[in-house]
Amino acid sequence: MFGYVMVDRDSLSDENKKIYQAYYCGLCQRLRTRYGAKGQLLLNYDIVFLQLLLTGLYEPKEQIRENFSCHLHPFKKRQLRENELLEYCSSMNVLLAYHNLQDDWHDNHNFIKHSYAKWLQKDYEQAKHDYPRQANAVENYMKKLSGYEQSNEPNVDLVAGLTGEMLGELFAYKKDEWYDELKILGMFLGKFIYLMDAYEDVDRDIKHGRYNPLTALRQDSSQNFELICNLQMTTMISECAKSFERLPILLYSDILRNILYSGVWTKYHYIRRKREKKQEGTL
Repeated sequence: MFGYVMVDRDSLSDENKKIYQAYYCGLCQRLRTRYGAKGQLLLNYDIVFLQLLLTGLYEPKEQIRENFSCHLHPFKKRQLRENELLEYCSSMNVLLAYHNLQDDWHDNHNFIKHSYAKWLQKDYEQAKHDYPRQANAVENYMKKLSGYEQSNEPNVDLVAGLTGEMLGELFAYKKDEWYDELKILGMFLGKFIYLMDAYEDVDRDIKHGRYNPLTALRQDSSQNFELICNLQMTTMISECAKSFERLPILLYSDILRNILYSGVWTKYHYIRRKREKKQEGTL
């Protein structure tokens, strides 16, 4: 489900592209250090955004490594940025990835994902031990989501709210003066992510008879489907952006705004163009 909160590289300055890539590489390397090569496969854009968001808010001391090369790109020299928040973000990456793999196994009986989840079990248990509040939020989310899927819950706002509640807990790094606002930001971003995922998967889910709360809208109001989905997603990401603007973030604010105002729509535009080409018979 995750991976929609990406940067719009075309709209970034060269310097900000370098900074974003440095944090991406920093999280990737921390996942490798903590969990081995399998950890690098867990990396997703949403957690890179969380890393930048928390770094911009709390401004921890950074370590910058120049001319870094990794196993995946041994001939490329890049900058790498690290700070104390990498421990938290890498753990959140594991919590989300583990349940995402379990969900893929449950929905599609993907044995590769099932095996990967078992491989990740020990690391998941450690993350759960270190961050019980967040792990409990993810586990409760999966249980409630499974219940809605089994009952074929038609209310998309209700189902999207589950993802919002869960991600809100993960974004609320610690119980301080920013706890409530980070929770609100994560909540609306989580709702947006769920809606985007349902929007992307709806035709495939209809074809294979899988649950999707947008199925009725897609089948009964096909002419208004795009308009309604766009309106719902715009509402959620607008509230998320309002929450962000209430936070006193100056560091990396240009990159964060790039993601919230433009980057999050990258996948949407791709999906819509692909769907339109298919309807026109050119794909």
